[in-house]
Amino acid sequence: MFSISIKHRLGALALAGAALALPAAAMAGVVVKSTGPSATRYPVGSKVDDNATITLKAGDVITVLTAQGTRVIKGAGTFRIGDRPQVAADRFASLTRKRAATRVRTGAVRGEAEGNPTNPSLWYVDVTRSGTVCLYDLATVRLWRPGAPDTITYRMFHRENGASVDVTFDETVTVAALDPARLPIVEGAPYTITGPDNATSAQVSFVLLEGDFEAPDALGEALIAKGCTVQLELLAAGLEDDAEATGG
Repeated sequence: MFSISIKHRLGALALAGAALALPAAAMAGVVVKSTGPSATRYPVGSKVDDNATITLKAGDVITVLTAQGTRVIKGAGTFRIGDRPQVAADRFASLTRKRAATRVRTGAVRGEAEGNPTNPSLWYVDVTRSGTVCLYDLATVRLWRPGAPDTITYRMFHRENGASVDVTFDETVTVAALDPARLPIVEGAPYTITGPDNATSAQVSFVLLEGDFEAPDALGEALIAKGCTVQLELLAAGLEDDAEATGG
């Protein structure tokens, strides 16, 4: 006969084995882009786990960011979220690399993608897009404008106290550092950017991101939570293009 202590040990081992046999928790992903007839069923910001399946209709395109990569799913059909995510580490690093301003005074640095109108960084403020901008550092703000064959001056001003600064881009410059001494950026304050004809180009406000987001899904969730939709669109488009180019 087994002793009571031996029975207890065998029982404990059996429970441990059963625990090890349980399936691992599914990794969750976040929907960052959703277009087509099923967009209301899978809205931006909704979470889905790797084992979930979704049924799409013709014309649907859903982009899901997970810790393992990007999944672009196109209807019609039924699809498992965890199938064949594309790892876009290089593209994600390129879009999200933090860049401190190289000089304090208002000035300009050469754009990175000559002839390419796509904003090369999530942390550059697009002077043509309105919305909330998420940044890690409000003292090192850079403005970005789509390439143009001439010199253009934009003015950015605080709508409540009137403080303003002019930033000039010439034909070789697409990125300009904002002078924090002349126009301090305050979290939550309203700012307007005007073009050379004094017409409003964009209305923006800023929020600070807390923590370092090294995975696409975590950053996507943070941008959604803060309301930084322009940056979310840029992130989704960049990773979607990369996933499709690699067969996603």
